[in-house]
Amino acid sequence: MRYRLLALVLLLLPFTAPAHAVPPIQEAQLENGLRVLLMEAHNVPMVSMNLAMVAGSRFDATNKGGTASILASMLTDHTGKHDHDSWADLLDGNAIQLGAGASRDTLNLSLTVLKDVLEPGLDAFAEALQQPGWNKKRFSIMQQNALASAQKEQEEPGVQAAEAAAKLLFAGHPYGHRASGSLASLKEISIADLKRLYTTQIKPQGAVLAVSGDITMAELKPLLDKRLANWSGSPAKALNEISAPQPLRGQQVDVQLPTSQTQLQLLRLGPTRSDADFFPAFVLNHILGGGGFGSRLMEEVREKRGLVYGVYSYFSPLATHGPFVISLRTRGDQADEAEAVVRSVLAEMANGKITQKQLTESKENLTGSFAQRMDSNRERVSLISMIGLYHLPLDYLSSWTEHIDAVTLQQLRHQGATYLNPDHWNRVRVGANLK
Repeated sequence: MRYRLLALVLLLLPFTAPAHAVPPIQEAQLENGLRVLLMEAHNVPMVSMNLAMVAGSRFDATNKGGTASILASMLTDHTGKHDHDSWADLLDGNAIQLGAGASRDTLNLSLTVLKDVLEPGLDAFAEALQQPGWNKKRFSIMQQNALASAQKEQEEPGVQAAEAAAKLLFAGHPYGHRASGSLASLKEISIADLKRLYTTQIKPQGAVLAVSGDITMAELKPLLDKRLANWSGSPAKALNEISAPQPLRGQQVDVQLPTSQTQLQLLRLGPTRSDADFFPAFVLNHILGGGGFGSRLMEEVREKRGLVYGVYSYFSPLATHGPFVISLRTRGDQADEAEAVVRSVLAEMANGKITQKQLTESKENLTGSFAQRMDSNRERVSLISMIGLYHLPLDYLSSWTEHIDAVTLQQLRHQGATYLNPDHWNRVRVGANLK
């Protein structure tokens, strides 16, 4: 019965009309130093939470990329008290949705439950966090699953491009590998590596627990105090203990892969999460290639010339400079022309060819779609944990549209000159017979 109720509630969530005003983010701190951020949402009897810890793939040991990712899988697979089968039964019995994953900066543990089973859900959440099982057989299974996925990805041009891009842009830097690891690095990981990462980085200080749903802070904090009182300490390395990667310009890498199409990425370093010019850069990227069919790249590369099915751009701000990427896939014999068009668009925008009309349309598109970014508890806790982890203002969401509306054409052109000079971009190609 609970299964059906949970499925029904999840089905209805995206269609729940969002309020015009963004509810405030409330803040509290547990005695162990864990920062708790809550956005109340009482329209559905559910609670979601996401615990973001400073334990992402940048803390993987050298040549052991994928350690944080496998650790995340281990934490939700079984515990010191429950083997894999009994743990699965416990979660299923109360429709507890427990998840985990790793990004470059963070390892995340998430929970979604109906309000009436919140306490069993929190019990499971606390057990997964504080009582890892380290079962060798289960570790072997998860490692083999990761290796099988990595083996299959050897045939995926997009994955090969992403791996080559990370190595190129972040050579010798903690961001220099994909969070999921590679075929070579996954083979080198042992349980001892998982334990090392868990022992040194899975700590409450510096972490953020984001919560959204049918609960108040007065209800939530005692429940957390009761279950997390014994979790203590600071991570060996804090979030901001990371050097900036060295800028790279005009470098090229080709990966030979037997395919009729060529995967092309142009990339460079982008802004940090705390960059004061984040919003102008965000709007700039929306105009460039982040705005779908309304973007300059889609108009020039696809609509006018029919060289690709799709082309897009994005940047990923992190504790330090993250990647700024333009990605497309085209026929091998059209790759040079497509790249030339992309570089032409970059040059035009770098030279200030951005109009007030483009800025106005981009603002309207971004502010008009803002509510869709927050139409479920899960999406909200993802945003809230990002706000807390990177120490952004707690009114970040409620003032988001104001920041977008405040972006000026002068700011856009300045950001274009800063980021879009085509000579400052590097290139990765994946395909056959590359020369």
